Amino acid sequence: MRDKTLLIPVDEFASPIELFASEEMSVKDVKEHMVKNGYRHVPVLKNNIPVGIITSRDISLINSLKYQSDFLVSEVMVQDPYCVLTGTSLEEVAYEMSSRKIGSAIVVNDRGEAESIFTSVDGLNAIIEIIRGEI
Repeated sequence: MRDKTLLIPVDEFASPIELFASEEMSVKDVKEHMVKNGYRHVPVLKNNIPVGIITSRDISLINSLKYQSDFLVSEVMVQDPYCVLTGTSLEEVAYEMSSRKIGSAIVVNDRGEAESIFTSVDGLNAIIEIIRGEI
């Protein structure tokens, strides 16, 4: 019999999306908001549908280029970000993130609209609660 903690839906630990970008935004503007608010993953949405994601790692890579330009989000985002439906198990999402070596999953509803984001930090918080028996 499977442990009940393995059936926990990922959205129980996902964070609300408080910052998102559009494809037309400048990377510079997104970076400013990320730094100011301490975010490392920013979903790129079009009509609330995820079309990409931009991360602090992407921005660091751009900053390391000798030729600096004011790139648009669409030019640097990772297209087709990893998305999961609300209710998907925490175990499945954590396994997939680990396999893909990615730091986040965008949680979407049955219409494909972004609901929240689950990051590796959220995963660590889940582990803490599970180990402490808080779940």
